[in-house]
Amino acid sequence: MDRTERFYKIEHLIRSRGCVSFAELIEALEVSPATLKRDLAYLRERLDAPIEYDAGENGYRFGQQWRGGKHELPGVWFNEAELHALLTMQQMLAGLDEQGVVGRHLQPMFDKITGMLGVDAAEAEELRRRVKLIGTARRRMASDSFETVGSAVVKRRRLQIRYRKKTGAGGVSEREVSPQRLVHHRHAWYLDAFCHRSQGLRRFALDGIEAATLLDAEAQALALDELEAELDRGYGIFAGGTPREAELLFSPEAAAWVSREEWHPAQKSEFLPDGRWRLQLPYVDDTELLMDLLRHAGQVEVVAPAALREAYAQRLRQAVAGL
Repeated sequence: MDRTERFYKIEHLIRSRGCVSFAELIEALEVSPATLKRDLAYLRERLDAPIEYDAGENGYRFGQQWRGGKHELPGVWFNEAELHALLTMQQMLAGLDEQGVVGRHLQPMFDKITGMLGVDAAEAEELRRRVKLIGTARRRMASDSFETVGSAVVKRRRLQIRYRKKTGAGGVSEREVSPQRLVHHRHAWYLDAFCHRSQGLRRFALDGIEAATLLDAEAQALALDELEAELDRGYGIFAGGTPREAELLFSPEAAAWVSREEWHPAQKSEFLPDGRWRLQLPYVDDTELLMDLLRHAGQVEVVAPAALREAYAQRLRQAVAGL
């Protein structure tokens, strides 16, 4: 039984029995008297547990103001390994939540987790620094828009948004949408929503939402299966349109690494006798696929379709011409 589990055991024993002697706690926890004394002191001083010693009954009980079961230790039944995993998750969350939009609401919980581990603020910071996430080309967005959009997704409410499109003719438009889900892809956030103006599912980049207003009207609910069939069949973040299938051949050198990657959930792949790796995957728009292919320039051949092969060759020619 680790330290955190002992804290909850002490809490449970006092709550269930009303008053528990030092000897009974020693027997139940199977620890030394010195360890039990340290645990009781920590519960009182760091976790604000109202544990008192009752000389008349020769045992420990909750203070008068807490009798009746109102006091609770922070958190739930986590052991130390799980608490360390949660602190790691805090760092991962910080990597996705650069502006602290979500993190500031969760910080009180993580402060309690730090207390349950029995470390001070400096030690907790040292633990967090042992996990590092490296990200590049992050796209910033207004934090108030993220919170409004997130609330709309959770509450299933419609949104009125002012959206600046980044592709095509661009421009700003006003739309009423029914949010369906939030998507995080390559250091950017997107909203999948039913657009009532165009009467179809659309994917909006959150950094393109210049203003968002939560409406009273309920969002039009769509089944997740329908959402996935419409928006998840392409490659990367690009959705909508008729899927095509790309066939790619990676050199044996590149195959050692690329064969371990998932480029698309519906991909098909195999090693060829000469060590090359054949990858077949669906895509709708070739923009993001071409970007990834260029990372492997010289080590990948686009076999099909012809249009993708020519677009890739054109990108390579442009790159050479720019040297």
